[in-house]
Amino acid sequence: MQADIDELIHVKLEGETAVLLVRIDPTYQQFLRYENGKPVIYAELTKALYGTVQAAMLFWKNLTNFLVNELGFVINPYDFCVANKNIDGKQCTIAWHVDDLKISHASSKVVDSIVNSLSNRYGKETPLSVQTQ
Repeated sequence: MQADIDELIHVKLEGETAVLLVRIDPTYQQFLRYENGKPVIYAELTKALYGTVQAAMLFWKNLTNFLVNELGFVINPYDFCVANKNIDGKQCTIAWHVDDLKISHASSKVVDSIVNSLSNRYGKETPLSVQTQ
């Protein structure tokens, strides 16, 4: 839910999902319909929906823009999901797949600083899950 969607996409919420949405927010009752006896709500997305191809691409664009324009990384020309930057005389590399990132640098303080920057940017709705070794 970090990236705004840049195209018109509708989703169909069926069965218990539609009922739960109405239970959580009764204003959705007006959109509840029944198809073959099953409750259904059609909705238009305003944010990227996790798990869709569009969401992965939108997050890639957003993350790449953040890494390059705000943190000064350079995208690897052979792998667009790898970014590098020389920090304190050592290479820092960030590699990612969808929304899982791996950050490496000789100094754990540098890694912590980057994680803080990412948390400030992407951890507003839900805190980032961070594992260190």
